[in-house]
Amino acid sequence: MEYIKLQVGCLSFLFLIIFFYVRDTGFSKNRKSISLFRIICITSILFIIFDALTAYFVNNLDIINHKLNLILHLCFYISIELLMFLMFLYILTITESIPQKLWKKIIIILPFLISIIISFVFIDDVVFLQGKLSNYSGAGSASSCYLIVVLYFLLTIATFCKHWKNIEKRKLMTIIVYLSVSMCVLCLQFFYPDVLITSIVPVIFVLGIYLNHEEPAVKKLMETNKNTVVDFATLVENRDNNTGGHIKRTTAYVKILVDELRAKKLFSELLTKDFSNNLEMTAPLHDIGKIATPDSILQKTGKLTDEEYAEMKKHSENGAKIIKETFGMHGNEDFIEMAYEVALFHHERWNGKGYPLGLKGEEIPLCARIMAIADVFDAISQKRCYRDAMPLDTCFEIIEKGKGVDFDPLLVEVFLEIRPKVEQVYNEI
Repeated sequence: MEYIKLQVGCLSFLFLIIFFYVRDTGFSKNRKSISLFRIICITSILFIIFDALTAYFVNNLDIINHKLNLILHLCFYISIELLMFLMFLYILTITESIPQKLWKKIIIILPFLISIIISFVFIDDVVFLQGKLSNYSGAGSASSCYLIVVLYFLLTIATFCKHWKNIEKRKLMTIIVYLSVSMCVLCLQFFYPDVLITSIVPVIFVLGIYLNHEEPAVKKLMETNKNTVVDFATLVENRDNNTGGHIKRTTAYVKILVDELRAKKLFSELLTKDFSNNLEMTAPLHDIGKIATPDSILQKTGKLTDEEYAEMKKHSENGAKIIKETFGMHGNEDFIEMAYEVALFHHERWNGKGYPLGLKGEEIPLCARIMAIADVFDAISQKRCYRDAMPLDTCFEIIEKGKGVDFDPLLVEVFLEIRPKVEQVYNEI
């Protein structure tokens, strides 16, 4: 046990994480595929087991067959190469930077495949060296394994540094921690190869993913918060004889528009992952101020008088006030600020003729400019108590005519490009 105490401890801790994960999620029979997290867990278990076996037998060469020792080391090399590849793949996934072209995907996986081949071919060249703290393996497959581990780790770091804006702020610190720990272990193993501590890497990696990405309680809390916002907004919307369709559709229009903007790398400085998530969460609250608008105005079938229209326009300022007072203790300042801006400014117009402040152009926050297009499109494409729904072609024409007048011209161009997706939402909701 002298040489495998660390591995046993790491394996025990890893099983504890998996126990909590399985306890809270269960084994769903409806899952069509194994999640990347589960693959990482399985690989981590195998890696630590092979790490323990090789650590024990490399220090007891007299009690094990040489061929069997080489086979165990081969399994260990492949498992660590696979783990580092999965770490790289996971960072690609959460930063939304997985390449779409086949040849790029091949380039990503090619070093891993080559390293496996090299591990098989040169496994007989592995030598076992004596260190101060422990014996260890070197040369042959061991060298190629270390090189591929370093390569994928550098690619992981480069991807993270380039696309970190696509990760929520709450997840950044955890990722930085497990990448930093991995870097320290790699450096330590390079300068002191007889310090066998590589089993720390998969444990920190799995723990980091679990806490910030897969932990069921976190997912449930986020889903509860989202549902609470939608339910609250729907309750207000029901006052003007709407059953929540406006909220669902405008939120969907906002999401597909933002996704397209991010795909085209437009407004890249602003459209972070947090921006996208917050806007999807705040979109349902854009008309929350209507809770203070009298029913006689909301449900009026005829044209509003000037006084009634002035009262109706107050819903923007009322909504901003309600958000500050109601969600002020939410704890997410970015969410509160965006909800405030969406509620207050979604009726501002690009030419400065909107309300309540008459902002124009880029003075209007991007979130409100996006919301304005989704809100107007849905308003004209649906039946209201005072008029019938307009044909879809007419609705898109109105949005196009509003380019540079009512709406941000660039946003209009992108919105028109995603017409098929918009029509799909229109037909489904």
